[in-house]
Amino acid sequence: MDRRTFMGTTLAATALAAGAARAADTQTAALPAASQPAQPEMIMAAPENRFPAGLKIAPQYYPVSVSVRRDLEPGSIIVLSNQHFLYYILEPGVALRYGVAVGKAELVFRGEAVVGKKVEWPSWKPTPEMIERNPAAYAKYAEKGMEGGPKNPLGARAIYLFQDGRDTAIRIHGTIEPNSIGHSVSNGCLRMVNEHVIDLYNRVQMGAKVTVF
Repeated sequence: MDRRTFMGTTLAATALAAGAARAADTQTAALPAASQPAQPEMIMAAPENRFPAGLKIAPQYYPVSVSVRRDLEPGSIIVLSNQHFLYYILEPGVALRYGVAVGKAELVFRGEAVVGKKVEWPSWKPTPEMIERNPAAYAKYAEKGMEGGPKNPLGARAIYLFQDGRDTAIRIHGTIEPNSIGHSVSNGCLRMVNEHVIDLYNRVQMGAKVTVF
């Protein structure tokens, strides 16, 4: 089966079963050719923009249109951490799938949240927990943090996840380490290739529901 098909049963099971953290492996059939959805802008872009210089990630982690269950809420985001996939639900039955890097085993964020803030070229400041875990890397940023820009760990865009009106400190964001996509390496946030997170950022709305399994 071609990689552009979607684990519809997987998403359905995880989305509808509270607390489910692992996905099944069954796949649904691809959408009929006549009803294939439009491809994400990244897929339609020129090769030099679609495949940033030096990017070496597995083909399945590039943006792709996939078929999903029709009862998933359009505009919402679902993340399957153990598969390193993020799904943005475009419309009933259709989603865009992107590759992500997720938290290390003990730092994986799971739960429901909403998009509470969106920032272009965000500034960054490590959390107290990050500083405690790795003072050599983070202590120097404890006071002032780092201004947004090409060298900032949050990359080109950040989507802030809130619960009950409070910032969770978890972001869906770009990265200065794009080859980490497809791995469990972060401090809990969800990393995306900068070009991919820009595409997602332009689509997702404030208040959108985000579910991370």
